[in-house]
Amino acid sequence: MTGMDARDAQLKDAELKKELAATLHARRELGDDYESALVESFLEKVDQRIDGAVERRVRRQVAEQQMVVARGTSSPRSTDTWGERYGFGVVSLVAAIPLSGIGGGVADLPGLFVTWAGIVAVNVAWALRGAPNPLRRRGRAGDPDREE
Repeated sequence: MTGMDARDAQLKDAELKKELAATLHARRELGDDYESALVESFLEKVDQRIDGAVERRVRRQVAEQQMVVARGTSSPRSTDTWGERYGFGVVSLVAAIPLSGIGGGVADLPGLFVTWAGIVAVNVAWALRGAPNPLRRRGRAGDPDREE
């Protein structure tokens, strides 16, 4: 967090504390009849604050990714988490159990082969989703369409 962000957070924390104090004071003066309305009002302010913080973080992350892509230093996929990279494979292996039973039960060994060929094909396609196209024709040295 930068110095400016830290100061903003401290100011907003102070504002939130003042709001809570005002809500509690109003509750004491107005009594139990207005308690739910006061609590809902305070929670709405807290919710708006959380939404604003999340929105700022998302904008910051999108801007960072756009900078990385604009610079061309790495692909946006380089920020994939472990779950994004390996979760699909794990899910497909879990799904392979009933699919293998169905394929093997319906068409015996050929059905099992077809089922597993499909599972492997889907996982290979997922793994290669951001990779450069290896089948793209590379041009000659003087070719303006040459891939570098």
